[in-house]
Amino acid sequence: MLNIARLNSAPEIFYSLQGEGTRCGTPAVFLRLAGCNLACKWCDTKHSWGNGILCATADIATHIAGFNCRSLVITGGEPLLQQAPLEKLLTLLPNHLHVEVETNGTLIPSPALTRRVNQWNVSPKLLHSGNLRQKSHNPEALAFFASQPAAWFKFVVKEEADWEAIASLQLPQERLILMPCATTRAELEQARPAVVDMCLRHHVRLGDRLHLTLWDDKKGV
Repeated sequence: MLNIARLNSAPEIFYSLQGEGTRCGTPAVFLRLAGCNLACKWCDTKHSWGNGILCATADIATHIAGFNCRSLVITGGEPLLQQAPLEKLLTLLPNHLHVEVETNGTLIPSPALTRRVNQWNVSPKLLHSGNLRQKSHNPEALAFFASQPAAWFKFVVKEEADWEAIASLQLPQERLILMPCATTRAELEQARPAVVDMCLRHHVRLGDRLHLTLWDDKKGV
């Protein structure tokens, strides 16, 4: 059984466009899992922190297959809190399905997940997230993801001082993505110029949050 985030009294599984990262704009099925080991002040999916809906992995696999889509994004919450049922789910899905996992980078995935997941979208949290560093920063986990060519590192940027904190982690610079701290379209438009400037100065990729541009703060899209 997987604990799926609850949205409008239903499990949050939907078809949309990937809004972030290197596959931004790609059609995908989204599976949002419930539960998180962090509590970011600006999180735009706080509804996933609470009680979710327990669903059988076979039923979830059938539902995902019904979208007839080649990409799956597993997000949360923190998906790696549910590794064993995730492993089972992925064995029920076709091998050609491109699987992305969104994670906060505090937990190391199992060997089975490491073999099957095509891309890790790792989003380490900086101090402005409101989390204590000892909770949000796991050097062993970050070192693991840095060793995986399929892992990209997405940072929510709020101020100029954030770059020093990002650089101190010594992650592969060619796999860094900076995203404006925003939960609405208006906030994104206001915050974007400073992050664009930071990306140009430090030679890293901009992550421009497509879902906010298209749908503002609407959930389940």
